[in-house]
Amino acid sequence: MAFPSKNLTPGQALQKLKHYCAYQERCHSEVREKLFSLGVWKKDQDAIIATLIEENYLNEERFAIAFAGGKFRMKQWGRNRIKYELKQKQVSDYSIRKALKQIEEDDYEKTLEKLAREKYLLLKGEQYLVRRKKTQDYLMQKGYEPEKITAVIARIAKSKE
Repeated sequence: MAFPSKNLTPGQALQKLKHYCAYQERCHSEVREKLFSLGVWKKDQDAIIATLIEENYLNEERFAIAFAGGKFRMKQWGRNRIKYELKQKQVSDYSIRKALKQIEEDDYEKTLEKLAREKYLLLKGEQYLVRRKKTQDYLMQKGYEPEKITAVIARIAKSKE
């Protein structure tokens, strides 16, 4: 985003940020980037962020829960990938742990099983070990835990024999 020709007043920036945060959940780092792109002075940024938190426009825990739930449901990411992405957004470990607890273990297992089964079937023409390795790599990239991947692939391979 281009720099504005003149800086916004803290009041104008606060209004813009209220709309920005009301539109969808945001993390602190996204809000800081937005303030920077609006040309807000560093000394005013902290005050604006504090106001957004006080008025409940900005809530890191709520953001983490929404982010984790959305990425799991829509992109079918595993916990490792979600955790990594939240860390990239500088979300606190406490909020990350709380967000990951919101993912139902049963749904998580079913999604992992479904993804593994689909990928394994897709690689039908491949040699057995190649098929297992490619399925494992795919699930690792999605962010699932290695021990869970190994167990689910073993079950699928056994059922296909």
